[in-house]
Amino acid sequence: MAAPGEPLTFPSGDLTLEGLFHRPPATPHPAVVVCHPHPLFGGDMHNSVVTAVCQALVEAGIAALRFNFRGVGRSQGRFGEGVGEREDAIAALAYLRQREGVDSAKVGIVGYSFGAAVALVAADDQMAALAAISPPVFGHVTAPPAIVCPTLLITGDRDDVAPSAQVTALARTLGSHCRVEVVPGADHFWWGHDEKLAQAVVAFLRDSLLTPGR
Repeated sequence: MAAPGEPLTFPSGDLTLEGLFHRPPATPHPAVVVCHPHPLFGGDMHNSVVTAVCQALVEAGIAALRFNFRGVGRSQGRFGEGVGEREDAIAALAYLRQREGVDSAKVGIVGYSFGAAVALVAADDQMAALAAISPPVFGHVTAPPAIVCPTLLITGDRDDVAPSAQVTALARTLGSHCRVEVVPGADHFWWGHDEKLAQAVVAFLRDSLLTPGR
């Protein structure tokens, strides 16, 4: 079971959002923002995939900030049609980069489902790594901009929301720094595959954020 994390709040425009910060013992540490699935379908920062990824990250020496998008849990506001959630993810990245103990040059972002789509459009030119879990190729957010950091798109071969063929096509539009991993037997909810997923995501982020010279 994942450690509970440190409760915190941070601003997103005029709103206050809630989050949990998972801190590894060593400092300075790389860190990632983790974005949860669709708020209108029950997604929040306590989602099992989000929780598994955060636990694996901190065990690997990478800090993780998971948070609730606007209108979810104790976060203020209401659903922002993907546009507001992009602002929330950008605000989370800004908060993380200035936090004591975080190596601001090694900050990345992870998202799952709707959160993956948000992560793709929240990435900026300071991003050190990006992992998109089951990224839908349609929905409320716009097409991803040019992303220059190492990027992982990971989906299951039974995922009907993020089919592997469409995810692979998305990867081609992002460029050679983007790779795809397809997990046999996994569907969009990753039931029974949480641990394998978390290990794959953390292996990618460990290589991107902890490898000397990166």
